Amino acid sequence: MREYPSDRVDLRSDTVTQPTAAMREAMVNAAVGDDVLGDDQTVIQLQDMLAEMLGKEAALFVPSGTMSNAIAIRAHTSPGDEIITETASHIYVYEGGGYAALSGCSVALVPGNSGIMEPEDVEKAIRKQEGSLGHYPNGSLVCVENTANRGGGTCYPQEKLDQIAKIAHDNGCAAHIDGARLFNACVATGTSPSRMVREYDSISICLSKGLGTPVGSVLVGSSEIISKAHRWRKMFGGGMRQAGVLAACGIYALENHVERLEEDHRRAKHLAESVNSINGFSVNLDSVETNMVYIEGDIGAKKILEKLAKQGIDVLEVGPSAVRAVVHLHITDEDIERTIQAFQNLI
Repeated sequence: MREYPSDRVDLRSDTVTQPTAAMREAMVNAAVGDDVLGDDQTVIQLQDMLAEMLGKEAALFVPSGTMSNAIAIRAHTSPGDEIITETASHIYVYEGGGYAALSGCSVALVPGNSGIMEPEDVEKAIRKQEGSLGHYPNGSLVCVENTANRGGGTCYPQEKLDQIAKIAHDNGCAAHIDGARLFNACVATGTSPSRMVREYDSISICLSKGLGTPVGSVLVGSSEIISKAHRWRKMFGGGMRQAGVLAACGIYALENHVERLEEDHRRAKHLAESVNSINGFSVNLDSVETNMVYIEGDIGAKKILEKLAKQGIDVLEVGPSAVRAVVHLHITDEDIERTIQAFQNLI
């Protein structure tokens, strides 16, 4: 489904996708209004669609996944509270410290195994000010990332998801899923979206990664939480006007691009197994559950990037010796074979 002929294979991220011709047609034909005034019918349709898919009461369209997480944290917490999340989570590593700057929260970090937290470790990390002589902040929100980006695109087992939500609720915390790639997790595990998030109070869904839209995320949850989030979206500058042209992309993606994620997973697995068999490179194959491949190389990340780039292959540096390749809807079987050959040329 490349649709955009190129002399390069861009595996830096699944955010590099461009809208397909059919998606652009949906944009052109979208009915629009003023979403800040609440009358953009296409935005309303997208929000209702995702709320129904996830089995929740309401949803809110926002410009980005980072904003979706930010307004969720602000809606669930009060300044001085603490959020609990995994050490390499997107919320902690890649969102500019927004939990501190925008919500006034501290963070308790939980170690993970390939990005997956153990329920008992989450429980140990929850602190409450009561009984601490005022020393501790109030842990009030547990944040889970599924799939886990820095874990290699790994998926939480459903039992662990449910256990973590129960621990959160039993300890007076809300539970939030950063589901930037939730549909990758659903496809990989065969779990329906509504079942996967059933025990969670809010879920952030990114439309501009594996689903292939140009812009946008949706926060899903109870009517009460979404009402609070609506206020924070406005204050954080996320209110948009004729946003239906973007929401139309999300509707098209949900109707046409979910099942095809399996193609990305298949290609990522083939790439991982092939590169892992090349001397000088290694991949933790157990972590390759979806569309991401984290590759360690003896020659170091910078040389891998440089040498691959000369062959028309673009990947992302994620550590001194590690690079990341992410498969998406513009990557074909031929692109994967070309990438494998490029790695073989590095030795």
